[in-house]
Amino acid sequence: MADMWNPLLERMPRDRLERRQIRKFRAQAVYVYENVPVFRRKLDRAGIAPEEIDSFEDIRAVPTTTKDELRRAQETSEDGSEGSAERTDRPTEAEPTPYGELLAVEPTAVREYHQTSGTSGTPLRQADSGRDWEWWSDCWATVLWSQGIRPDDRVFFPFSYNVFVAFWAAHYACERIGAEVVPGGNLSSVERVELMDDLEATVFMTTPTYALRLGEVAEQEGIDPAATSIERIVCAGEPGASVPGTKAKLEDRWGATVHDHAGATETGAWGYSCEGDSLGLHFNEAQFLIEVVDDDGVPVEPGETGTLIATPLDRHAQPYLRFEQRDRVRLEEPSACDCGRTFRLADGGVLGRDDDFTTVNGVLLSPTAVEDVVRQHDGVADEYKIVIDHHDEKESDVVTLITEANTQDVETVRTELRHRLKQACGLSFRITLRERGALERPELKADRVVDQRVNHV
Repeated sequence: MADMWNPLLERMPRDRLERRQIRKFRAQAVYVYENVPVFRRKLDRAGIAPEEIDSFEDIRAVPTTTKDELRRAQETSEDGSEGSAERTDRPTEAEPTPYGELLAVEPTAVREYHQTSGTSGTPLRQADSGRDWEWWSDCWATVLWSQGIRPDDRVFFPFSYNVFVAFWAAHYACERIGAEVVPGGNLSSVERVELMDDLEATVFMTTPTYALRLGEVAEQEGIDPAATSIERIVCAGEPGASVPGTKAKLEDRWGATVHDHAGATETGAWGYSCEGDSLGLHFNEAQFLIEVVDDDGVPVEPGETGTLIATPLDRHAQPYLRFEQRDRVRLEEPSACDCGRTFRLADGGVLGRDDDFTTVNGVLLSPTAVEDVVRQHDGVADEYKIVIDHHDEKESDVVTLITEANTQDVETVRTELRHRLKQACGLSFRITLRERGALERPELKADRVVDQRVNHV
């Protein structure tokens, strides 16, 4: 049986766990109704009495929350001052806040400001109270403890934290566990590799893309990544650490165990891999209500793929109900992992965001399927781009993989990639092979899909 941060919750029998989720969702819905006018109006329009929620069916009747909806609520009030006049502790027009109508506490209760990256539109501002920050660090401690982080670890963070929540909470979770934390912001990649090596760090946390890049930099500096003291790499921000090819390449390069994590500024650290054999993410069902639904909002069965809806059950300053995470996952039962947790899993981790999937000549293209093919091929480097365009004469779409060759035998590599991509994706790819180092090496998330078809509309 695996060692767990909170074994009482992580091993709780499913029937008790589900009753707890319903009870906590009801309490959160009542709290949101009483303190956030946007959600009060929304629940009133839907005819929902939050105190009467008593089943998962009742929960599914609660309207979902979208990021665009939250952005609008931060920009302007929907219909005047309804709701705010009923509360004396909410900010008035004389007390503007960056959080619009979404703040559920007095402005003086806010302890942390973060915002989303803005890759899908205007950044969303997120307020967290001191209570929220304790919750955040506990969520992350659940993640890190399950992945083997202990008080005797030295954990390196190789980037500047900035306004994005990213690994801020992970930093404090490491301290909560008792591990030593080394912040590596404002350093070059070379300096980060050298500092990790000099300090004999045992863990580092970053995106899969940058973990590969740091390994490449180490080799260029004459440092064998696999010979360093790094034992574990915790990845987030991209699906790569649950993509078999990427995970294998990282573990081979660094001689370390690679773990995955999934979360969001709006919701929190909701998913994590563990020390078990499953290549998937456990849903943290003690601190979140996670739903996986089809396009009609109907819950999917184990083995089926759907999109994820998340409700953080203990969010205080800026809480949400049924947030449309837009992550696509394949649901699995707890028995799919041998660690002993009773939490369900996302088999294969996050398969991608809804926005990442695109239809090419009638076929749904999965970027993670392309990533898996590229990362398993020894004849190409780590970086790649997927360019989708429209061929006017043939009246069809053209998809091109651009990557870098590791060998002089480029024709063999090109042929093998075409064949493997056809098998994995059901599409014919054009292959462009460039010299090593030709493509940009990003330090955080990598935007690898370029869809140029909009120019032909």
